Amino acid sequence: MNYIWPIMIIFSFICAVFNGKIGALSTAIIDSGSVAISLAIKLLGIICLWNGLIKIAEKSGLTVSLAKLLSPVLKLLFPKLKDEEARQLISMNITANILGLDNAATPLGLKAMNRLSTLNNHSATADDNMVRFVVINTASLHLISTTVAMLRNEYGSKSPTEVIVPALITSAISLSCGILMTIILKRVFK
Repeated sequence: MNYIWPIMIIFSFICAVFNGKIGALSTAIIDSGSVAISLAIKLLGIICLWNGLIKIAEKSGLTVSLAKLLSPVLKLLFPKLKDEEARQLISMNITANILGLDNAATPLGLKAMNRLSTLNNHSATADDNMVRFVVINTASLHLISTTVAMLRNEYGSKSPTEVIVPALITSAISLSCGILMTIILKRVFK
């Protein structure tokens, strides 16, 4: 990323100079700054709301209930993981991702990975649980794409929720492929 962004910026500047659109580039830079701040504030509101709800869920014991509800799935995905705290964090992360709350799922994912790292004695090598969790977190199943729907609504989409079914299908396929690859690669490299 350290190379991609500067290359894109330099390329944009060169194209603007050669096409005589340096004024348009300057205007776009100024306008995009205010649009980025406005969008960040709107996303921050959603993130704060869901992070607050997740804190309430933790305090009320809902996380324990969700961990029990997801327990059969987690036993299949993480057969060697016996730590209850790690299971709760993973289940909350999976739940937040299922609800399409990617940004709210991030702190839970970091906590879960930290717990898994502690269980792995902070080894420099990731264990099977850590690898599988990263894959599940990255290629997560989305029943409701909350952030995408909000962005589509913000930019004037007439049907901001029409992405829900395609997002569900593609996320289910990517998650299945990711889990399958962790199983195959574990057998290949062990």
